[in-house]
Amino acid sequence: MKKILMLFLVTLSLMAGENMSIYEFEVKDIDGKMVKLEKYKGRVMLIVNVASHCGYTGQYAGLETLHERYSDKGLSILGFPCNQFLSQAPGTIEEINRFCAEKYSASFPRFEKIQVNGPDESLLYTYLKRKKCGLFGKRIKWNFTKFLVDQNGVVLKRYRPSANPHRIGKDIEKLLSRGK
Repeated sequence: MKKILMLFLVTLSLMAGENMSIYEFEVKDIDGKMVKLEKYKGRVMLIVNVASHCGYTGQYAGLETLHERYSDKGLSILGFPCNQFLSQAPGTIEEINRFCAEKYSASFPRFEKIQVNGPDESLLYTYLKRKKCGLFGKRIKWNFTKFLVDQNGVVLKRYRPSANPHRIGKDIEKLLSRGK
């Protein structure tokens, strides 16, 4: 019931042209604890639906490089495993987390496995898609779709799955320098 109410409020606020904030959302981290995105207020966020058995899985290395280079300067990368695309994020969240840590030394925040499309999609992704693609939002087409959010919670850009994290680094640098 809470999810339906939140979806209704997201839809209503977007239809009314109101600026519902990304900071109003709560997500579960890999330990099952609720995290308010308000925690990231004042930081640039790169929100990514990730997978561990995808042709783009190597992007974990690039995302970790961005995390290491810019986290102290105000960047937070948020990874959300998603198994909707040819079951390329199988296993439990513990198995996925172990894979990320062992294979890519990924230390950026990761969250529980979610759906990014359809009736059970994460409300955060409903919001992100609507902010960048209008009221009805375009479906996420594949793993490693990325959303860049500025220090004020404004969703600025949506990157396709093939977008190289290194190139996104230039957009991140601009935002971080703007925030000083």
